[in-house]
Amino acid sequence: MFDALTDRLTGVFDGLTGRGALSEKDVSNAMREIRVALLEADVALPVVKDFIAKVREEAVGEAVIKSVTPGQMVIKIVHDALVEMLGGEDEEGAAAKLKIDSPPAVIMMAGLQGSGKTTTTGKLAKRLKEKERKKVLLASLDVRRPAAMQQLAILAEQVGVSSLPIVEGQLPVDITKRALQSAKLQGFDVVILDTAGRTTLDEQMMNEADDVAKIAKPQETLLVADALTGQDAVETAKRFHERLPLTGLVLTRMDGDGRGGAALSMRAVTGLPIKFLGVGEKLDGLEVFAAKRVAGRILGRGDIVSLVEKAGEQMDAEKAERLAKKMAKGQFDLDDLAEQLRQLQRMGGLGGIAGMLPGAKKAKQALAGANMDDSVIKRQEAIISSMTKKERAKPALLNASRRKRIAAGAGVEVSDVNKVLKMHKQMSDMMKKMGKGGMKGLMGAMGGMGVSQGDLAKMAARNGGLGGGMPGLGGPGAPGGLPGLGGGALPGGLPGLPGTKKK
Repeated sequence: MFDALTDRLTGVFDGLTGRGALSEKDVSNAMREIRVALLEADVALPVVKDFIAKVREEAVGEAVIKSVTPGQMVIKIVHDALVEMLGGEDEEGAAAKLKIDSPPAVIMMAGLQGSGKTTTTGKLAKRLKEKERKKVLLASLDVRRPAAMQQLAILAEQVGVSSLPIVEGQLPVDITKRALQSAKLQGFDVVILDTAGRTTLDEQMMNEADDVAKIAKPQETLLVADALTGQDAVETAKRFHERLPLTGLVLTRMDGDGRGGAALSMRAVTGLPIKFLGVGEKLDGLEVFAAKRVAGRILGRGDIVSLVEKAGEQMDAEKAERLAKKMAKGQFDLDDLAEQLRQLQRMGGLGGIAGMLPGAKKAKQALAGANMDDSVIKRQEAIISSMTKKERAKPALLNASRRKRIAAGAGVEVSDVNKVLKMHKQMSDMMKKMGKGGMKGLMGAMGGMGVSQGDLAKMAARNGGLGGGMPGLGGPGAPGGLPGLGGGALPGGLPGLPGTKKK
């Protein structure tokens, strides 16, 4: 979503940090370029003016101009101003905490048709069930859109929560009353009401939502807005908020190719906190919005904390424990490698992970230059699948004739098989070192990625401990098919998290 803006800002900052001293003219030129970059990203003009004024006021000061590293000082000022614009530097994820402690708590979902409201309702239900252990009831109030109620019922079944039985002919107000009664009788913690959307805002729609709100008295009223619609999304939020007491925003399609201006303008224009970001169609594609993390991504600093959390969520506890024990003995076979490749795919593939690394642009360029994409990962999986169980357990058995047979079975060249085996050897060697190093090895691997020991301690506490090291993140080079991604990059492309407990 922010790729174009990140590229522009990275270019501006490279120019600043490449110089020793900075004059006021240098800073003014940089401010002008940042202003143009934000406007091109479709950020609202009043927001841009306010942002530039704040940054200029601090950046032109004597303390910055005469600083030992003036370029870095300007970057920090821009970063802090971005964080403030996006919602402030509260406790990470604080904005996403929903007021659902008094059962049955009601969450009302509002938004225009096509904004992804119903899918987001399913994603939120999954999150509440799995992360907060809530008993959730979904109820569709959309009596107009064909199959809207059936869609929500299917989503409820997919995420493992209950949905209110469909009664044909009922009005939204009556469905709301029935949902509240069912929630009280059956002991549900949370009721999520999926209201009807329209292609445009109209008086009938707002009156209907207002009537539902008066009956349901929701603890949370979330507006779901499509980030790809740019300033239209901001205007929609303003008009909704005038009629409904909104408590927060959910921006969908944040993985799209839009310019990102809506996300940057939304908080400043509406005064409402952005609580979640919707990414992709999968039901686990709902990210907590944290201003500092998003600002870090925009400025090309990456988001290592989110990357670690995502890896922790995807790692099965039993598999992690089993791999940790094998690592402690210096064992790592091709079945383990295949599982790591599958996990890489579940985490969003190479592109998704590269986007969260410091210097994301360079990481993506290195991947493109090495012809590395998700099709390569799938091909590597196919090669391993073409081996026998015995061969996967003992790669030393793979002589020339066996390699030729595997290549034919996977539809690749023998050289491709050799690359996979070389990657396995490098990963196996790294696993042995990580296994011996334990938490110390983890600290060493993460040190080059700008993650402090305090950050690691927080991550460890959140994820239930990070014993066993972190293969695939950090290290001095880039073994296993990811050339050019040294230091804080992705050696081997294997983001496993042995020892991480799944919540």
